[in-house]
Amino acid sequence: MKTYMTKPSEVTREWWLVDAKDVPLGRLASQVAKLLRGKHKTIFTPHIDTGDFVIVINAQKVKLTGKKSEKKIYYHHTGYIGGLKATDYGTLLKEKPTFVIKEAVRRMLPHNRLGRAMLKKLKVYAGPDHPHHAQKPKPIQLLL
Repeated sequence: MKTYMTKPSEVTREWWLVDAKDVPLGRLASQVAKLLRGKHKTIFTPHIDTGDFVIVINAQKVKLTGKKSEKKIYYHHTGYIGGLKATDYGTLLKEKPTFVIKEAVRRMLPHNRLGRAMLKKLKVYAGPDHPHHAQKPKPIQLLL
């Protein structure tokens, strides 16, 4: 018996709406990454982008458990000697609340061009409003 491989033309994409209010960041990111990859579908194929579009609202109200909100630090390097920059979670959540969720999801996707294509299907908004009403996204309850 042969293994079935999905072709890119056979993939149908849906739109999902996720509310991030008072949801732990890691649990939110893992389930959003699963939707973006398409692992919830029976036609999942690892080398094909079979995932759906995901809209995340209320990104500024996401929470961390324990004392991570005070201790978590995001690092990036400028490329120059001594160019290591550090920003704590609280500051980053105030300045760029969408970055926190996008970065958590990005780190859970494949680290290649397929993962970059999947990340383009993620739409994150700081507040409760989004401009994707025409796509009729289905609200989804996350398993916590």
